[in-house]
Amino acid sequence: MSTVDSTPEAAKIVESVDLTLMEPIFEKYRTQPGTLIPILQAAQEVYGYLPPEVLASIADTLDLSISKVFGVTTFYAQFYLERRGRHILKICDGTACHVKGTPMLLTALEDGMEVAAGETTDDGELTVEIVYCLGSCALAPVTVLNEQVMGRMRPEMLVRRVKKQIAAAQDDHQ
Repeated sequence: MSTVDSTPEAAKIVESVDLTLMEPIFEKYRTQPGTLIPILQAAQEVYGYLPPEVLASIADTLDLSISKVFGVTTFYAQFYLERRGRHILKICDGTACHVKGTPMLLTALEDGMEVAAGETTDDGELTVEIVYCLGSCALAPVTVLNEQVMGRMRPEMLVRRVKKQIAAAQDDHQ
């Protein structure tokens, strides 16, 4: 049994999915066989994640079952089914990083940014993700903010840098 979210917030999200943005993607891959993954990647680049309406549109266009499309998106870690923040912070929790302070970094984020691992801030600015080994154990604890590696991170330094990055990006958009 499925449930339908009928809250005003859910209705706003459904209304905001513009499926016409998929037309150039479908046109680009129209004549090529086996293009499900490139289409999913392109769609995610456009929307920032893969909303259910987009998955249904892809399934219809490629004449695939929605379960096959959903199965591919859940198999590969590169695909996201939930909206992500404008800034992505990855925190390594491999053995070296964990021992050298990842739990303290997460506590600082919860206290200073009001966001926990696996969540996005209420304003949609920051998503915090845990990864298990970035291969930079000598720099432990390691974080990656918007693809920028930051090693030997300390809790107060992390919160300060994240806030500074978000503020700088907001200033650029004004």
